[in-house]
Order: sequence, then structure tokens, then C-alpha cells
Amino acid sequence: MSVLQTSNHPLSLILASSSRYRSEMLSRLGLSFITESPNIDERRKVGETPKATARRLALQKALKVLLHQPDAVVIGADQVLDLDGHALGKPGSHEAAAKQLAQLSGRAVTFYSALAVVCASSRQLSVVECHALFKPITPSQIDRYLNIERPYDVAGSARAEGLGISLLDKLTSDDPTAIIGLPLIQLTAMLSRAGHNPLNHHALSQP
Repeated sequence: MSVLQTSNHPLSLILASSSRYRSEMLSRLGLSFITESPNIDERRKVGETPKATARRLALQKALKVLLHQPDAVVIGADQVLDLDGHALGKPGSHEAAAKQLAQLSGRAVTFYSALAVVCASSRQLSVVECHALFKPITPSQIDRYLNIERPYDVAGSARAEGLGISLLDKLTSDDPTAIIGLPLIQLTAMLSRAGHNPLNHHALSQP
């Protein structure tokens, strides 16, 4: 895997996402970046596994932005929930979210959080897995939770950084931030190879 930028003046950094959650997560690293929505078709291809879907969409998002931002390092990310080989994405509505949570009640699932870091000269692509076990959830609990948190823009309809964590019995991953959709442990390694090491970057405040 080649280094994308080694000078003291790293390429500008773009997060190819309109997600406020991913933007907030990336801001924790103290890096200067902008966001840009890639506006791609996120539908799953016939016969595609949930993991493959996450990988393809993360890379596609990054490359779409890179097309008209060729002098930048672009981050693409995507998360897909795998329930017995079936992909669950963002529900988009109360009704769809209620249906998802009813399906997930008492079930073990895997969240695939894919990352792509690309520039004109190189590509990096990785997928971080997060394994979750949902508690048995009653219809009234589902309705109450959805009315409180309205998690219609997150895969699986459960916002683990908020009240959604109460729906889970167990959550395991090599990266605790993976469940939110931007695995920061893996991302910092990829960004370091791209010349954006958070510990060296000028955007961090000095003591």
C-alpha cells in the first residue's frame, strides 16, 4: 500500500458524505476538512453480499468526489447491516424502521463499516466488522424508541451512540467507533499513509 502524500503540505482533505454523524466523528481527529455529498445510487446490486455492497459504495463515493477534486485526499464511507446474508440499510421512515427493528429483535447481526481513502495516485480500502446481539424488543418498545430518537438515517434503525444502545445485549468490534459508521482506528492509519497523521497535523492546537 503506497503512501499518498509525504510532503509537509498534505493535500486537502474531503469527506465524501452528507452524514452529520460521520462529520462529527472525523472532527474528533482535529483535522481540517470539508464535506461534499457524492450523490450516488446506493442500491444494492443483485447477488451482492452486504460486505461487498459496503466496500463498493465507500469506494464509489470517494471516487465520485475525486473526479472533480483531483488535488484532494477523499474519504468515502458506507455501513451495511448483515442479517443472515440480507442487507439492511437506512430505513428512511418510521414504518420501515419499525419493520427493521422487529426483524432484528433477539437476533445476532454484523455491521460492515467500509472505508475508502483515495487520491489521484493511490487508493486504500478497508472494512471493519462490528458484531451485535439485539435484545428481544416488543412492538411498544420499538414504537417508543423510534418516537424518541427517530433513527431513520442509520443502518438498522438503532443509534448506538444514543438511546439505541439500550436495544443491544452485546456489541463487539476491534474498533469501538465502527458502529457509528466511521471506524477511527482504521481511518487514522489510512490517513497517516495519506499524509494526514492527526498527531502531526497543523490543525491541532499547540500546548
